[in-house]
Amino acid sequence: MVLCQICGNDIAHDVPICPFCGGKQEKKLPGVISPSGAFHKVVNLEMGKPLVESALRKLQMELESGRRQNLRVLTVIHGYGSTGKGGAIGVECRKVLEYLKGKGEINTFIPGEEFRMKSGPTRDLLRRFPQLASNVNLNKGNRGITLVVL
Repeated sequence: MVLCQICGNDIAHDVPICPFCGGKQEKKLPGVISPSGAFHKVVNLEMGKPLVESALRKLQMELESGRRQNLRVLTVIHGYGSTGKGGAIGVECRKVLEYLKGKGEINTFIPGEEFRMKSGPTRDLLRRFPQLASNVNLNKGNRGITLVVL
């Protein structure tokens, strides 16, 4: 079993399309989705089904690691929860990101449901990083992810 690169659910390692979210699974190194690996990384906060506090600690570690590696964008998989109201990890993750944005520790963040071509922040992001135009989450309305611009 591996985790879906889009929604973070457990799927068989040889499944090309996730049965949960319908996302196509890329055959690239886990976590890195750019050809050079230099600007973007996928971070899965749901792996192992942690408590909120553990997931937020992992988020902080990944943000620090991303800065050290000179990454520009992180796609954070936090899930949306099974209640349809948003999962606790996602809700708290976005609160932390809003706080960090206010402090100037991150540039900005784009919730997955707003990561679409018609969104001004997404268009700005794609101007800066045109490689993201082929991102599998673009225009999908995925509430279980957030893109963080460092």
